[in-house]
Amino acid sequence: MEFVGKMEIYELLIFIALGLTVLLFGYRVKKIAFFIIWFILGYNLMGFLMPTVNNMVPEIAGNSLYQLLLPIAGGLLLALLGFSIEKLCLGGICFALVMIVTVRYFGAEMSTLAIGGVVGVIAAGAAVMIMKPATIVATAVAGAYALTLAIFALATEINQEAYYWPMLIGLSVIGSIFQFVTTKRLS
Repeated sequence: MEFVGKMEIYELLIFIALGLTVLLFGYRVKKIAFFIIWFILGYNLMGFLMPTVNNMVPEIAGNSLYQLLLPIAGGLLLALLGFSIEKLCLGGICFALVMIVTVRYFGAEMSTLAIGGVVGVIAAGAAVMIMKPATIVATAVAGAYALTLAIFALATEINQEAYYWPMLIGLSVIGSIFQFVTTKRLS
């Protein structure tokens, strides 16, 4: 969540707009939604990797341009992957969401990561078998995640520990229901 807290207001507004688009219209614009989701995941991943990159290459640590561009580049690389390969993309989104939750809330010990990995692989396999519902739920959860992070970054007085899960689950349910209702006749 640290990467969202460092964003400027205009970046947060763009983040909110992208999150709302993915939350409410993820299935209708699934190629774009996959691009956005993978960009957010890549940007987030590079945020986790930046301390390691900074330690390994001190020139990057001292250059603010690299500090700005490397997370964007990581986001774009994963976004291009997500745009091109739909089934792999959906499975990857489900796996990545499970692993993000695992690391953030249960720790990064090897046994925890192994259990999270197994659950992520099962979730990814199930998602690929039921494409439309899984796409709707995955895009709703990803959009809800982006919105939740942005809301906490804008409204710092909200107790994150108390409201994170209710907001994430509530927004995910709203987005999923909205997408199921509005895409009833789409295949």
